[in-house]
Amino acid sequence: MRLWLFPPAPPLTAPRRWRNLGAAALRVLAVWTVGTLTLLVLAGVLPDFRLQSPGGDSATFIGTTAAIGAGVFGLLSALVWPVLVRALLLVPALVLGALVFFLNGSLLWLALSLVPYGRGAADPGTAVVVAAVMSAASSATSTALAVRDDGAYRRRLARLADRRRRREGAREGPHTPGTVFVQLDGLGHGMLREAVRSAPGEPPLMPTLAAMHDTTHRLTRWRTDWSSQTGASQLGIFYGFNGDVPAFRWYEKERGEVLVSNRPSGAAELQRRAVEATGDRGLLAQDGASRGNLFSGGAQQVALVLSVAARRGRENRSRAGYFAYFSDPANATRTAVSFVAEVLREVIQSTRARLREERPRVSRGGLYPLIRAFATVVQRDVVVASVLGDVFSGRTAVYADLVAYDEVAHHSGPTSRDARLVLRRLDRSLALIAEAAERAPRPYRVVFLSDHGQSQGETFRAAYGLGLEDLVRAGCGLSVSRRVGRTHSGAEAREAARAALHRPEDGLPGSERRPPRGAGPLVLASGNLGLVSFPDVPGRMSMEQMDKRHPALLRTLADHPGIGFLLVHSDEHGPVVLGGAGRAHRLNSGEIVGGGDPLAPFGPGAAETVRRTAGFRNVPDIMINSVVEPDTGAVHAFEEQIGSHGGLGGAQNQGFLLSPAELSAPAGDEELVGAERVHLVLRRWLGEAAEEPVQDTGPASRPGREAFPVAGPRGPAAAPGPDREVRVPGPEDARSRRGRAARTEGGGGQEGAGDRRSSRRGAPTS
Repeated sequence: MRLWLFPPAPPLTAPRRWRNLGAAALRVLAVWTVGTLTLLVLAGVLPDFRLQSPGGDSATFIGTTAAIGAGVFGLLSALVWPVLVRALLLVPALVLGALVFFLNGSLLWLALSLVPYGRGAADPGTAVVVAAVMSAASSATSTALAVRDDGAYRRRLARLADRRRRREGAREGPHTPGTVFVQLDGLGHGMLREAVRSAPGEPPLMPTLAAMHDTTHRLTRWRTDWSSQTGASQLGIFYGFNGDVPAFRWYEKERGEVLVSNRPSGAAELQRRAVEATGDRGLLAQDGASRGNLFSGGAQQVALVLSVAARRGRENRSRAGYFAYFSDPANATRTAVSFVAEVLREVIQSTRARLREERPRVSRGGLYPLIRAFATVVQRDVVVASVLGDVFSGRTAVYADLVAYDEVAHHSGPTSRDARLVLRRLDRSLALIAEAAERAPRPYRVVFLSDHGQSQGETFRAAYGLGLEDLVRAGCGLSVSRRVGRTHSGAEAREAARAALHRPEDGLPGSERRPPRGAGPLVLASGNLGLVSFPDVPGRMSMEQMDKRHPALLRTLADHPGIGFLLVHSDEHGPVVLGGAGRAHRLNSGEIVGGGDPLAPFGPGAAETVRRTAGFRNVPDIMINSVVEPDTGAVHAFEEQIGSHGGLGGAQNQGFLLSPAELSAPAGDEELVGAERVHLVLRRWLGEAAEEPVQDTGPASRPGREAFPVAGPRGPAAAPGPDREVRVPGPEDARSRRGRAARTEGGGGQEGAGDRRSSRRGAPTS
């Protein structure tokens, strides 16, 4: 029995062939009719554009002229435009913006000159306007007829693959598998498991991943670092190093600046430090591509990568980015229509939540509908198109980040109906990537993973009536502002949108970017993680110094019902975790003071995670983690987010790896902890692929076939259990035992090796 991700296409019988031809003919006729009507309307509106002779013609002649002109213009656009776009991809984007209108107007002028009646005429400026309106109307009509036609998109993929094979002739593709890593930003292990389960009588939320789960792919949970956010996680995954990254944003006393990991300048600085610390260019240095990420990972091919967004050079021009995607008018129209629909969807959903008085709830006005539409439509479409281009190009390693779910979950909640609808739409994009991998010139393994999860809960301000900064200032005996302030959101999509528009960084006011010394404590937030620094005190301020300077501060914070624990540094005991009622955990000695461990509610491994962060060079004077509800896992974000991540507590610390069964198991019997260890796993998998030649298994496995089987036989031999907690081998294991011990982990054994052979024949992730 075989499980099919994409059902086999039924035989192309004569009736079905005629139906396909009829549908195509109707689509062409509809576009032609709209183009004709558009020409007639413009001829009546624009004084310098006519479809009749100066003496006048009958309505029949005018209509025929419009129909012929529209048909010739459409034919020229179909035949000439692809060649022009291919050539224009080599010129700068600003030049393209000017040339597109000129060349489109030239095509219309040529089309009118070819009308046999010789009636049509337009001056050059008017021809440009008419051509632009014609292209928009025709493209909108074509897109509206096929906006949800996945079959048409799949046929286009087949044509792209066939065109590449014809261009390459008999030349063979690489003999080793390529690897595609697709990061579903913010999707936690628990939510992923829920999304791939089928309720009675209902399909799973994400049917593409559900078809792979526990059949061709194994699901592994991994635990994040204390800083459970994309900056720290992705830096560790790409470079094997995320030391000195205590949070999403933090104050560096040596530089006197606030560093924010999702600003282009911040991402570039973190990338530079990681390369300097490891001497390694990154996970994607060998024939890699980085799409939609904070960092390049060493890839030469980049698109929508924030760490290079501030640079303007040859290395930052990617044909697979916005430039290449929007140079196709059909792509631009399709995305524009979906963008507007997503803005309206957000307005409707936020209005409904407000009318129903749903709780928890945060403000979703201002620019947020546009930012959400960018994340869920523009970023998704451009990244997926870039990955498809990489796969058809046979690139060795591709890493792409899809941020749509993370952005919506911040404002609607990670388990909300709004976020679930986003996951359903994302699953369709994952299906396209999996199908493209099947038609590629080399076999591919597609690995799905997340950088962290999200925890839900009311914001700290909504739950307790004051913000963290107000509480800190009150503990210091300083005045508290009566004006309700807002903490800048840490969502990745906002800065990605600004980078796409080439807007300068202005997310932090000057006083926060470079706070003046002596202005009181600087309070920053990263989800439910708070950071307090005293800029006028050089070096890290000790617990003893704080008690002398602000005697009530630490107890005010530690005893607050919304705060779980504080991390401070003691001159006598080193790093110390403080909890309410006088409890303390001295991390160096492991001594518990006051009758209870303040880290106990945060699960096993919390002490090791906090101790590691305490050794960072940039750790602030006080690190504050909100309380976590033991029954629900709810936390209280210090930012205006009801779905948050950045600290400890709940689902935000549970990422996942959904990897093909033919790859070695991620780890052994211990828990997989930290992004740096995930880096070792991905490195090992790339090494395995580089050493494994792929045998030709016949026509059924070559690109271009109609059916896409995902799995061989179900059962334990096909893949290990989904919740196996595993240990990552060290670097020496990755080098010396890459193919031996790893294949026996997770219950695969010799039968697992057989499944790897069979799944390579059928699975789109092979």
